[in-house]
Amino acid sequence: MRKISYSQAILEATEQIMDKDKKVFLIGQGVTSPWYVGSTCDGLAEKFKERVIDTPISEAAVTGAAVGAAITGLKPILIHPRLDFIYLAMDQIINQAANWNYMFGVNVPIVIRGIINRGDEQGAQHSQAIQAIFAHIPGLKVVMPSNSYDAKGLLISAVYDDNPVIYIDDRWLYELKDDVPQKIYKVPIGKAVVKKKGSDVTIVATSYMVQEALRAAKELKKDKIKAEVIDLRTIKPLDKEAIFKSVKKTGRLVIADAAWSFCGVSSEISAQVSENMLKSLKMPIKRVTLPDVPAPASSVLEKIYYPNKDNIIKSVKSLFKK
Repeated sequence: MRKISYSQAILEATEQIMDKDKKVFLIGQGVTSPWYVGSTCDGLAEKFKERVIDTPISEAAVTGAAVGAAITGLKPILIHPRLDFIYLAMDQIINQAANWNYMFGVNVPIVIRGIINRGDEQGAQHSQAIQAIFAHIPGLKVVMPSNSYDAKGLLISAVYDDNPVIYIDDRWLYELKDDVPQKIYKVPIGKAVVKKKGSDVTIVATSYMVQEALRAAKELKKDKIKAEVIDLRTIKPLDKEAIFKSVKKTGRLVIADAAWSFCGVSSEISAQVSENMLKSLKMPIKRVTLPDVPAPASSVLEKIYYPNKDNIIKSVKSLFKK
């Protein structure tokens, strides 16, 4: 099987699904510019001239247009090249897209692709990971692929889901390569996957932190600590059963989510395990997250701000201290 990059996997999924289904179209600012979307949309505007719409900078208006198109039965893939600026479209997403099915029985099959742009001294307004905000809203599904295989399969699943799906990809993963089938395939929304089996501690991770968790697990093995790594893949609906099953086996839990901890994804997982699996826990739950401050605009501070495998290793080892 051939290996392709994360960004190539997104491009391939988009092209294949647009080839197959004439109702699918791509819309958003900068969809023809690598500066905005990397290589994830290369060549699409030339191939699908009438179904690739590069829009003005007007997040609310563009999102409203895409939501309206979805309500009529089309299948828009809407791109917000900076997840931070999706705040400007929250009314359209939360009040409209998330509620129409509940209020009127109308499906809203829209995929909203938000790109996280971490690091490179981009600062507080260009680096935010706000998956927890969307996960809080009934009517929205939220996915965060951590590798090329899932990037393709989850995007295809999202397009064919009748609900609004927030698809969050991370530029830090764009060059990561993995085995990806050339055919169209789906990765189920709402199902986590065990990336590495272990018996001593469970590490539940999201997005790029899955890769850091796998690196941590490899180093922990040198200390005879067998870590089980779970890639959530979907933030909502949360695969609680997969988490509970692992925690029941290991008795220890570390949650790695590169976003703020307060009212975050890590908080929800911690609460779910505490409420349902307290007797299985041998030690208190540990969380590896961002500091509770905005992202700095300094490469020196970024090295401290963004968590990595070393932070995970430190948290895991703290659970084994006597």
